[in-house]
Amino acid sequence: MPQNLDKDGLRSRINNYDLFFIDIWGVVHNGLQIFQDSIEVLENLKINNKEFVLLTNAPRPNATVIEFLKKLGLNKFYENVYTSGEASLKYLIENFHNLKFYHIGPPKDFDLFKEFENNKVVNIKKADYFICTGLFEDHETKLEYYRDLLLKFVNKKLICTNPDLIVDRGDKREFCAGSIAKIFEEIGGKVIYFGKPYSPVYNLSAKISNKKVLCIGDNMNTDIKGANNQKFDNLLITSGIHKNELNIGSIDKLEEKYGVKVNYIQTKLKW
Repeated sequence: MPQNLDKDGLRSRINNYDLFFIDIWGVVHNGLQIFQDSIEVLENLKINNKEFVLLTNAPRPNATVIEFLKKLGLNKFYENVYTSGEASLKYLIENFHNLKFYHIGPPKDFDLFKEFENNKVVNIKKADYFICTGLFEDHETKLEYYRDLLLKFVNKKLICTNPDLIVDRGDKREFCAGSIAKIFEEIGGKVIYFGKPYSPVYNLSAKISNKKVLCIGDNMNTDIKGANNQKFDNLLITSGIHKNELNIGSIDKLEEKYGVKVNYIQTKLKW
């Protein structure tokens, strides 16, 4: 049974760890506003000389996410931000730089491939591979559209820059790139994922060798599964993406459903 930190706070466990991977969306903010309790945690980790990475499955470079955080009112800790988009970008530049691609996602994500935007094609038949950052703005709710779009192109690889299936923007639930990637795999396509729970993003964002690590997040599929895969301890924030499931079921049933093990739980990230 996971230990509940609502009473004692994260401060009761910081001496057990050297490095903290902290999710952003659902832990530090909800897409609309910053959670001040989480900022207090970051400030205290800094005071206690604890290393932390704000590790997010966002399909955009670090700089773009930092600008978004500024708009929400966060005015520090920018050097701690690392995104799945940044990890994707590094891989694409090194391995796919001269190949033509078809982009699946909204225009706001164009800055991910700014360095090689001349390789972008509008005719899907001319693409060597796909970059999926999310859903098209005019097809945000019906996933079947993407099954039909990609069905004839399963011989091409799809780069998924955000493995999350869904996200909550305030009270609104939205599909993410991971939902498209899942469909592509179901119809026989090959997906290369960047972000949690896959190991490269941890190694790219921090030096983890010989460190005791705690991963903090609200998503069983990415934050908690990623921690389990890396054999790191984890803290599940229960007011995030799984809050409705936890309202009708126990944490152990949720662990069984997602095939993960949770070490600690906390309603919201608090010091």
